[in-house]
Amino acid sequence: MELFLVRHGPAVARNPARWPDDVGRPLSADGVRETRAAARAFAAEVEEIDRIATSPLRRAARTAEIWAEAFDPPVRVLEWPELRLEGDPSAALARVAREWRGASCGVLVGHEPGLAEILGLALTGEARPVARLSRAGTAALEFPQKVAPGGARLKWLLTRKQWMAQRET
Repeated sequence: MELFLVRHGPAVARNPARWPDDVGRPLSADGVRETRAAARAFAAEVEEIDRIATSPLRRAARTAEIWAEAFDPPVRVLEWPELRLEGDPSAALARVAREWRGASCGVLVGHEPGLAEILGLALTGEARPVARLSRAGTAALEFPQKVAPGGARLKWLLTRKQWMAQRET
């Protein structure tokens, strides 16, 4: 199975008066545009995915929608609480293993440091960050046998700007 980890796109600045708990903070207008460009470049590279799961926070959910819309037909997006800011990387990876058995390709959309911890868990067996994903950046993992801690190989890690540059060529 291939598993792609996508950090949410660029969001508007934090504003405790508007979003006291930060749950509803949206992508910025530039963030939507740049995330869309990154998603289109991703879709041209990957061509097909089976599943997308996202954090329920607004900026991540919107990023997941943009990613889903880059495919034809669009991919259905599922909300997973394990991908929230305070989510559990072990629970997220276990859910992939349990619910996506038989899928060839899936995408998880979330936040830092949780995605970096999922990346570390998948590669080393420990939920420790081994790399940082940029906003709308993507890590590609391959699980040659089964989805399990320490069972993945890193195929690539790209930033939003790298995706955007790829789309321009």
